[in-house]
Amino acid sequence: MQLFPKQLRRVTRQLGPGLITGAADDDPSGLATYSQAGAAFGAGLLWTLVLTTPLMIAIQMVSARIGWVTGRGLAANMCRVLPRWFAVGLVVLLVLANTLNIAADIAAMGAALQLIVGGGQHGHSLLFGVLCAALPVYFSYDGMVRVLKWLTLALLAYVAVVFALHVNWGAMLRDTLMPDLRTGNSAYWMMIVAVLGTTISPYLFFWQAAQESEQRDKSLTHGEPARHLGFMRKHLARIKADTVFGMVFSNLIAFCVMLATAMTLNQNGIHDIQSTAQAAQALRPIAGEFAFSLFALGVIGTGMLAVPVLAGSAAYAVADLFEWHSGLDHSLSEARGFYTVLIFATAIGTLLDFTPLDPIKALVWSAVVNGVIAVPIMAVLMLIGAQKRILGEHTLSLRHRVMGWLAFGVMLLAVLAMLWSFVAG
Repeated sequence: MQLFPKQLRRVTRQLGPGLITGAADDDPSGLATYSQAGAAFGAGLLWTLVLTTPLMIAIQMVSARIGWVTGRGLAANMCRVLPRWFAVGLVVLLVLANTLNIAADIAAMGAALQLIVGGGQHGHSLLFGVLCAALPVYFSYDGMVRVLKWLTLALLAYVAVVFALHVNWGAMLRDTLMPDLRTGNSAYWMMIVAVLGTTISPYLFFWQAAQESEQRDKSLTHGEPARHLGFMRKHLARIKADTVFGMVFSNLIAFCVMLATAMTLNQNGIHDIQSTAQAAQALRPIAGEFAFSLFALGVIGTGMLAVPVLAGSAAYAVADLFEWHSGLDHSLSEARGFYTVLIFATAIGTLLDFTPLDPIKALVWSAVVNGVIAVPIMAVLMLIGAQKRILGEHTLSLRHRVMGWLAFGVMLLAVLAMLWSFVAG
């Protein structure tokens, strides 16, 4: 009877950066985008999540491999193959998009808590902002990983929502596997880019690479030989299993959110959803109090997971550019620049909720911006992955290169289709 718990603990210890990265992808702003897609287009966009799963796995494995093998973050490696001004420009866009995402996530968390317990939304948002800024400073790397792993369980609320509904699985499967692209207008293609930008987000590339780099440093302090072939193979196999599990888990949750809102909101004539709080409220009279509560609580749990990842990925990228000390295992005094960016991004995102700017209305545009800037960043990742002077004998295999460039091509085509639909009117 003790065998299964031991096996389970051994498996869960192997899960870390990949699982947390995948779960952080389903942040409140991402959940709002999936809710908007389900409400506006029903099951008509479920196919995007099936398509993106292998592509997401491929590009995240490239990011993780670069971080682990080089022991450096993505921004530092980008500076080795790009003009510095171009790398700085990409990081600036990343920080801006992450800050807007943080604003949307914290606003969504405040609104969700208001739905459950009442009180003022801004007060709740301020509380969450302080917590999300304090957690990475207070906890070490290992402590933060444990906290974030537990928070991934909040995403299971959306699986429960689907099973609380009566799904026509045959119709759902047909719409997923045989999408109708003939009705695609500018709004349709813009939503596709938003879903892709939410699912394959640049901040995930930077976070996972940084986490693998940090995990590599911890392994070396324990005396493991960095250049030993067996050491590298063991950890690259761990990265593969961790990343595959994390990305499949992420897209399964996204699929459940889109399916739930398609079945409830879209089928009841509710097509315009601007936030996760609005989606939860709309679910209440249709799907019942249980589904409403699960949806709202899930928003809070995913926000507590995602905001430190969003702020942390921005901090890692900026620290890499300026060659500052970075990492959650450093104290505040040891990595002042890193923690300053992390706290500043969280604080600005929180304070945006107190301005006339409505981060929720800018939500899809933030996802679209992520989708657009992901295109050049993905191209750079693939170029780095082919560089023997950077990765040595651990450059990308042919399969990794094919899947990575395919992910780049799909994202590029979606962005071009969206731009063409705007031009064509």
